[in-house]
Amino acid sequence: QVQLVESGGGLVQAGGSLRLSCAASRDIISFSVMDWYRQAPGKQRDLVATLTRNGDIDYADTVKGRFTISRDNYKNTVYLQMNSLKPEDTAVYYCHARKYYAASADDYWGQGTQVTVSS
Repeated sequence: QVQLVESGGGLVQAGGSLRLSCAASRDIISFSVMDWYRQAPGKQRDLVATLTRNGDIDYADTVKGRFTISRDNYKNTVYLQMNSLKPEDTAVYYCHARKYYAASADDYWGQGTQVTVSS
């Protein structure tokens, strides 16, 4: 059973920074892709940042230039550095991992960590 454990959320003022961590219970290089999603109250869960096994990175337009996804393979941890935070970044942030097989995929989710940005 794969576990993803997020940490690093909290309350921060607008313009501030936070770094989220997602610690995996197995080698993160085994995953095809690892992502960060977020879900604000009453809204759908949206993709924020993606990091593939090959190192390809992509961001939602709303966070480009402010957020950075990275990983430490030795610590089996993926990070989301969030700078210049805005009140609209307030959400529960979820770590996600996917492993592709020939004809299927396994998805894993963390429990989420709350990020609240005050104006």
